[in-house]
Amino acid sequence: MVKQERAARTRETLIRSAAQIFDREGFPVASLNGISSLAGVSNGALHFHFASKAALADAVEAAALTRLLAVTDLGPAPGAGRVQLLVDVTHGLAAALRTDVVLRAGFELSGEPSRVSRSDLRERWRRWVEETLERADAEGELHPDVAAQDVGTAVVAATVGFEVLGARDAAWLSASTVTRFWRLLLPTLVPAPLLADLKAEGAREQ
Repeated sequence: MVKQERAARTRETLIRSAAQIFDREGFPVASLNGISSLAGVSNGALHFHFASKAALADAVEAAALTRLLAVTDLGPAPGAGRVQLLVDVTHGLAAALRTDVVLRAGFELSGEPSRVSRSDLRERWRRWVEETLERADAEGELHPDVAAQDVGTAVVAATVGFEVLGARDAAWLSASTVTRFWRLLLPTLVPAPLLADLKAEGAREQ
């Protein structure tokens, strides 16, 4: 049992170290030597857990997907609807991307053209946004003249843009940036009687 626990800790350390290297240097130029050195393990120990850099990238992306699901699997806050949930989750995602290098690296790996993504976090995010907006529309939360699909395109484009730009400048992932985006979008998205109850800054503490 002790040996298994030690192996699990080593694996997690390697995943986090790989995420740090991928985030800092990019996947194509990242080296297994650099990852093993940062993790404080030998190359042999790294290869015991991961046969290649591609396998290690898959593990980072899978770990990042677990983190993304933890962000998106929240239900609406008490008394809040689907639009507020969408606002809250975009704030939660931005906050997580600022502080969690594994999540950040997972998103970057999903868009890396030199590899085939197994988890594709950006696609998972797109589907979640679209499904949430479809439910908001079905529940009467969207303005009658607004198409849920068009809103989904705008939200995904903006949030993925924040993610990409935030990899080099954390200001793009700040609460104020996300709040300004929602203050601009919400008046065109929801009927006026519902607008006063929505919080562009989020209804949950991040």
